[in-house]
Amino acid sequence: HIGETMTQENTKRVEIDVLALLHKLWSKKVFILFTAFYVAVFAFLGTYFLIQPTYTSSTRIYVANQTNDSKNISAQDLQAGTFLTKDYKEIITSNDVLSEVIKDEKLKMTEAELAKKISVNIPTDTRLISISVSAKTGQDAQLLANKVREVASEKIKKVTKVEDVTTLEDAKLPESPSSPNIKRNVLIGAVLGGFLAVVGVLGREILDDRIRRPEDIEETLGMTLLGIVPDTDKI
Repeated sequence: HIGETMTQENTKRVEIDVLALLHKLWSKKVFILFTAFYVAVFAFLGTYFLIQPTYTSSTRIYVANQTNDSKNISAQDLQAGTFLTKDYKEIITSNDVLSEVIKDEKLKMTEAELAKKISVNIPTDTRLISISVSAKTGQDAQLLANKVREVASEKIKKVTKVEDVTTLEDAKLPESPSSPNIKRNVLIGAVLGGFLAVVGVLGREILDDRIRRPEDIEETLGMTLLGIVPDTDKI
């Protein structure tokens, strides 16, 4: 019975502490909201003024079969075509292709730097190739994407001996930057600011061992509170 009583008392005390913490958070709601808003504004300003925007433009090509007679296409041919698609990315980002693009466009960058700006996506079991290029301006992204597609198409035909590489989509001028994502950064800033404010309030409340409530006396001394003397100066 004594153990059950102590357990009930401890449970009650924990419930009172949790309620007190929730009440403390509610009393500090203005501070928490202000901190979240402040960090969100800081994230917006940092993203807008400090981070260089990047534009991305994409173009797509289709690599034709090596033969026009579909009846003569064997399973081995299809398997070979599947393996070839894995080679296209390496061809597109090869130094030969990149160096020619740099030379033709008179770019002041190395092949490795240009390769970091190029992204190649090949859906499974297809001959469709998406080439995306990122740059500081939309015009540069569009120009480089079309140029990489042009040079890479000729290189693919030369290396893999395919009949034709058809352009499905020319690169278009991007209307807005692909990064940074201002909305996402502002949202992350608001959540982070609110979280830090909550942690700060809870940490300060938990570490504060001063006696502020009548219940604190009972919890600290383990004695029953008989009465409270009012502060006559506040009456």
